[in-house]
Amino acid sequence: MDISLFIARRYLFSKKSHNAINVISAISVCGIAIATMAMVVVLSVFNGFGGIVEGMFSAFDPDLKITVREGKVFNYNTPQFDEALRVEGIQMISESLEENALFSFNGQQVPVLMKGVSQEFSNMTDMEKLMVDGSFKLREDVVDYTTLGTGLAVSLGARPGFINPIEIYAPKRDVRVNLANPAAAFTTGYVQIGGVFSLNTPKYDEQMAIMPISKVRELLNYSNEVTSLDIKLQPGASVKRVKNQIRNILGDEFLIEDRFEQQRESYRMLQVEKWVTFLILAFILLIAVFNVVGSLSMLIVEKKDDINSLRNMGASNTLISRIFLNEGWLITFSGIVAGIVIGLVLCLLQQHFGLIRLSNIPGAYIIDAYPVIVKFTDILIVIAVVSLIGLLTVLYPVNNLRKKLTGEFNNMRYKE
Repeated sequence: MDISLFIARRYLFSKKSHNAINVISAISVCGIAIATMAMVVVLSVFNGFGGIVEGMFSAFDPDLKITVREGKVFNYNTPQFDEALRVEGIQMISESLEENALFSFNGQQVPVLMKGVSQEFSNMTDMEKLMVDGSFKLREDVVDYTTLGTGLAVSLGARPGFINPIEIYAPKRDVRVNLANPAAAFTTGYVQIGGVFSLNTPKYDEQMAIMPISKVRELLNYSNEVTSLDIKLQPGASVKRVKNQIRNILGDEFLIEDRFEQQRESYRMLQVEKWVTFLILAFILLIAVFNVVGSLSMLIVEKKDDINSLRNMGASNTLISRIFLNEGWLITFSGIVAGIVIGLVLCLLQQHFGLIRLSNIPGAYIIDAYPVIVKFTDILIVIAVVSLIGLLTVLYPVNNLRKKLTGEFNNMRYKE
């Protein structure tokens, strides 16, 4: 066993002549443990919220989405697309055509984003999981239906089962507005209300209406054009591989995005919040670790006689410095282990019992308790950051001791 580590361990657990040193050492361990525990819990909670967001968007967003880089719509009935859509791993394709329009219902007029989808959309997405009223349907016999976001449904005062249809005013393409007759610049259509969905995201809930793509094409005077092609992959297929193969075939003219890229801003915001909070906790940890400096400084003063004895026995200055460096590291390591264990236990309890709740009213939010997902990489990051901060902090009193020992050694040689 390394003699410096052996002596440091004896110093850590042995009783000191001054009880304050034991108290400060215990406070140092507790401070590091609490900060480490907070890092583990906070990162896990952010992971939990990220999982909730990903789950909601995954029910709506396709595995891959193809859009044109320049312009709004494109026609995919080309040999190039025929080859791209035969790539191994593709299970299903759905057409999507989006455009702004005006919805009018019982005197209420609201601008909306029409999302026209093909019948495959219902098989690609888990819309039933998102429905809060009615059911998701596009067309029955000769009747076209729309599924509204919750906020949009409230703004229109509409809900499934109403007899009156929604009147749609869609702008005509390549037509100048005649101020004398502005209504001539719009195409009018009607749809019934099929259901109401919720993603708990204003971008969708307050603006979007899902409709049959045939109806949207009719309103906009399109034939086969789409704004995007939504792709569902076979179970186990590699998103990265399929994405790269499609990109190689289609070239740079088209943009191929996976689910994370489709919701880039939402995920980026969540990650920024997560790591900014982590940095704040790291700063709090830095303050807590300074207790180790006080503990080591007092220990060095108390063990002055031991230091002289070790030097008389032939111990080098490096060995003596390493003893107190290991002492500081043991204090930090004890705090890390305790913090990680307590943090993991709290996360486990929260996962199974939901101890900390978002609201006392059941059903007030999507989930009743704070979600928690523990990631092994986050644990490694916490251990690395806490270890680095602890090591850098411990170096200060140890370097002072090394300089003092070196100075005393030089003075002795000078006297000789």
